[in-house]
Amino acid sequence: MPKVLITGMSGTGKSTALQILASRGHRVVDTDYGHWSHWITLPDGSSDWVWREEAMTGLLAGHKDGGLFVAGCKSNQGTFYPQFDHVVLLSAPADVLLARVMARTNNPYGKRPEERDAILEDLRVVEPLLRATATMEIDTRAPIEHVVRQLDALVQPRP
Repeated sequence: MPKVLITGMSGTGKSTALQILASRGHRVVDTDYGHWSHWITLPDGSSDWVWREEAMTGLLAGHKDGGLFVAGCKSNQGTFYPQFDHVVLLSAPADVLLARVMARTNNPYGKRPEERDAILEDLRVVEPLLRATATMEIDTRAPIEHVVRQLDALVQPRP
């Protein structure tokens, strides 16, 4: 019952990969939606969109059948790394990410200049931290079917 975290910056293809994995019968959870995440106020007064720890603990502890793919990029996700079999960083160069967020129609994030600036800042600051803790990295300039094949292989039984 492998559990895989798919993480990375906005525009790397996390949601698209989840959609294809779901169509193949895998259980998938996009933590950007539903009750998986919520806003908190940090000590400095700023806000952060983090995983609801009780919801994530229940999801991961309760998963018993087949592969589970969880997608997200939250500041508290490292707390849950020991509960995942794989932490996969999806990555792509800045120009690719920005082109994707501008072209997508299913998510408004990244359309405003300040959001694109935040993506570039996250690419500079956050992605190296994710890379240092990931068990695998996939360059999503590759065709999405190639990306999904690599992800799918992580939950397939070994002979």
